[in-house]
Amino acid sequence: MDLLRSVKDQTDETEFHTPLPEGYRKGRTKYVVVVGTVISGLGKGIFSSSLAKLLKDKGLKVAPVKLEGYLNIDSGTLNPFRHGEVFVLDDGMETDMDLGTYERMLDQDLTAASFTTAGQIYTSVLKRERAGGYLGRDVQMIPHVTGEVKLRLRELAMETEADAVFVEVGGTVGDFENGFYIEALRELAYEEGPGSTSFVALTYIIWPPSLGEQKSKAAQLGIKRLMGVGIQPDIIACRAGKPVDEKVRQKISIYTNVPMERVFSMHDLSSIYLLPEMMREAGLDSQVIQLLELGNRVNSLSDARAAMQWREFSARIGHSSGEVTIGVTGKYTTVRDSYASIIKALEHAGVANNAKVNIKWIDTTSVTGDNVAQSLKDTDGIIVPGGFGVRGTDGKIACIRYARENKLPYLGICLGFQMAVVEFARNVCGLGGAHSTEIDPDCKAPVIDILPEQKQIEGLGGNMRLGGQDVEIMADTVAAELFGGAEHIRERFRHRYEVDPKYIEQLEAAGLKFSGRHPRHPIMQILELPGEVHPYFIAAQFHPELTSRPLRPQPMFVGLVKVALARGVR
Repeated sequence: MDLLRSVKDQTDETEFHTPLPEGYRKGRTKYVVVVGTVISGLGKGIFSSSLAKLLKDKGLKVAPVKLEGYLNIDSGTLNPFRHGEVFVLDDGMETDMDLGTYERMLDQDLTAASFTTAGQIYTSVLKRERAGGYLGRDVQMIPHVTGEVKLRLRELAMETEADAVFVEVGGTVGDFENGFYIEALRELAYEEGPGSTSFVALTYIIWPPSLGEQKSKAAQLGIKRLMGVGIQPDIIACRAGKPVDEKVRQKISIYTNVPMERVFSMHDLSSIYLLPEMMREAGLDSQVIQLLELGNRVNSLSDARAAMQWREFSARIGHSSGEVTIGVTGKYTTVRDSYASIIKALEHAGVANNAKVNIKWIDTTSVTGDNVAQSLKDTDGIIVPGGFGVRGTDGKIACIRYARENKLPYLGICLGFQMAVVEFARNVCGLGGAHSTEIDPDCKAPVIDILPEQKQIEGLGGNMRLGGQDVEIMADTVAAELFGGAEHIRERFRHRYEVDPKYIEQLEAAGLKFSGRHPRHPIMQILELPGEVHPYFIAAQFHPELTSRPLRPQPMFVGLVKVALARGVR
């Protein structure tokens, strides 16, 4: 975004500060705002993306945005133990895992405009102040910081030509760090006018075991806090382990002035992909269409077609003819959100193969050559996922060697690709001391390295190679078969290290095939062992899990589950 964007209403003659993008029409784009109460982590992104999907099914253009309260500019430096996986968009923006939920549910590629942090907001405001963008005004939280939030939402609306922008506010109402977001959204609803904005409060219905019944008092107080800052919710989504009792819903309705038909029981389901249909049956999509006066934009034929397609998909969830166990070998296995996209990609692949996929979590920090067989016992295939740093890499290499030598189906991702090269170089090519300079800067055979000439080629400097990149697929390979004979695919990357080109000839002469490459430069992006050597041994420098969608499962995961099934249905 430009430092001094072309906006209106920037004078010092009024207390109003309503910056509008050039050409923006108030009221044309509608806004659905989802906020949380009681506790965080209840699934605001799941609810928001499911509701957005239902509106998209009706032929409407939707654009989601996540508003985060932390001061980081992006999620790239966040520890997976603290914040779950880092999700990378096609344009290279590093975001939190909720953006993955939106992309999967909507089957829609997002951009950096769909992810905003407090750090981004404050940085923009202060840069504009230094450049004289506020015409000498004293810059304040209200109206200038809130004005920046509103401007970004309206710019997203303009950029995407959305009928509805879905705004998810991170955290819960009452959190200090997101207060300015909630105030900005209150102002937005006021400025856009009646019928422009619908507020959803996601709350939590507790069930104390000692009482044996659902209690709504915490939910009531949380929603009252939202109302206390000037926002009247239109819809209440009640998270609970079991369906919310009608009496509890009645209490919520009375205390919040929200009609019963808009107090929704969002109880636990076996898959998040069952939620859209449950919301459709409850009529939430129709309620939002009515609240936002979008009825004249609905395409009923599109809605019926999309609903049938999703029902066919969701009907296959939980109904399988086979069962497999896939081992995920990493160092963040105690926090499942660290591998959220891998979990979902396996679910998509399971449905595609009519199989139930169980995941066995294997912490590689304790895996050695002596215990690897026991660690991988009862797995039908393994995934070695991405990661950074030294810890756990020896265990990953041990897992890769076991999979290669014992013909256990294998999928390597990013670091899993690099460690597969290291393992092959050591144990097949006989390159003693083969390693990555990330792990051992002084290794004798740096088969994985940061290459100065490649940094110049990519224009990356010292930064990571991030976002969508083209991959050229070699003909007559496993990769070509997986991707339906495509000569080029586009996948998402997040790495610094590459296969050193001087070792490629030696590695391939020993039997390793680099079946996916950069279209123009000597950058290896997919490796595999031929089918006659191993039933399924393939790895990608990119992150295939980031592009898997429910109705378009990622081929490398589909292939893994398919071959794992062939090892013997249990």
